[in-house]
Amino acid sequence: MLSSFFRILIVDDDKDDFFITSDYIKKIPGVNVQIDWCDDYDTALSHIARRNYDIYFVDYLLGAKSGVELLQDALKLNCEEPIVMLTGKGRRLLDIEAMESGAVDFLVKSEINTEKVERSIRYALLRSRSIKALKASEQKYRSVFEQLKDVIFVADLELHLLDINDAAIAMFGYDKEQLLAMRLTDLLLPLPDMESSASALMQANGEDVEVVLKTADGGWRNCIVSATTHFDIKGSAYVQGVIHDITKLKKAERAILQSEKLAATGRLVRTLAHEVRNPLNNIILSVEQMKAEGVDETVQFYSEIVLRNSSRINSLITALLSTSRPTDIVLKPIDIAMVIDTVLSRAADSMLLKGVACEMVLQADNILIEADADKLPIALFNIIINGIEAVEEGKGLIRVNVEVDESYAIIKIADNGSGISDENIARLFEPYFTQKRNGLGLGLAASFNIIQAHNGRIEVASEPGNGAVFSVYIPLHKG
Repeated sequence: MLSSFFRILIVDDDKDDFFITSDYIKKIPGVNVQIDWCDDYDTALSHIARRNYDIYFVDYLLGAKSGVELLQDALKLNCEEPIVMLTGKGRRLLDIEAMESGAVDFLVKSEINTEKVERSIRYALLRSRSIKALKASEQKYRSVFEQLKDVIFVADLELHLLDINDAAIAMFGYDKEQLLAMRLTDLLLPLPDMESSASALMQANGEDVEVVLKTADGGWRNCIVSATTHFDIKGSAYVQGVIHDITKLKKAERAILQSEKLAATGRLVRTLAHEVRNPLNNIILSVEQMKAEGVDETVQFYSEIVLRNSSRINSLITALLSTSRPTDIVLKPIDIAMVIDTVLSRAADSMLLKGVACEMVLQADNILIEADADKLPIALFNIIINGIEAVEEGKGLIRVNVEVDESYAIIKIADNGSGISDENIARLFEPYFTQKRNGLGLGLAASFNIIQAHNGRIEVASEPGNGAVFSVYIPLHKG
């Protein structure tokens, strides 16, 4: 039974046929319907565009144009209401053409009766509701697909990307057309284990695979890829997956690990310093007592050697302790340009002696940070000196770029030196770790300690042979 009210438009250039068809519709038991007639193609299309009716009966022949053309134009207007095609003669090819063009049913006028019309209307309205529900569901999930911050992708079995959401544009910096011309494996950062990563991606079926993916600007992202194989309605296999960015998590893990290592090193250093200083003080006191009691020249000579080296040991212990305990700082608003000028002035002689050029770029003027005007320049100076020592004499270049994000001023200190291996980056801020012939390995450890005391962080990116970039994050002044 068709009990709810609905509106029907019959598009036919023969008014007699309109009366016949509408009469069959009115004879449907319990029908509650409004039936209107239209014999003009453009007027019919206008009704369809404005969605004035719930169902349309369209004659196959409409003068200069056909009902199939009207049907095709209606679909271009995103018509969701059902269209039933009418024709004077039953021909299989017409039936197929109409159905393939989007008609929900095909009726031959000479065979129409009340029962067939009722069945056609019921079927058309039911199918219309189903299509609208499917479109609403598709729109809802498409909205979720596009708005998720994680990357969602669909690919073929060789991981050629077929569809990908807009989060990928923000994550990787490529536009959508570029991404859809790639394979997922094209985004893998060239690494020693790249082949195993690619193989794992190809074989993954629901399991998380941790990979490093490259961005359009030459950067990289630590990601977890989870992909599963599905089959479409035709039985063809495809891959659907999610890419979750864990770059910040990895950085936080490295920072925590570095802090834990330094804390453990600090406890060990303080214990050793205490154990060394006690006997060292006894040695110094004993030698000074011997000198006070009067000794010959030979003993006096050796006593001076003992005292000088004892003093040197004591100084080394003091320096080591300074890198293992929290730095006392006084945070005040300060213009970062003043800090950079101070650091570059101190490093000017070292650059001049080694023939190193320097470039500085500030993203904006009057960038205020919360910093200690005495301690922060020390931390940055140690990093710049490290870069100067890493570059080739007469060919070196130090770049200092200052950028700003929502919370931090980011001081990027880059050199074109020999670079740092991944193994050494992991140990870079450990006290006494150095590859310099005459270095103590305390400069970068002190810098790390000072930057941490500023509630900031430091990140290092490098490839052997391609220089290094130290990124120092210092909180902006809130005021």
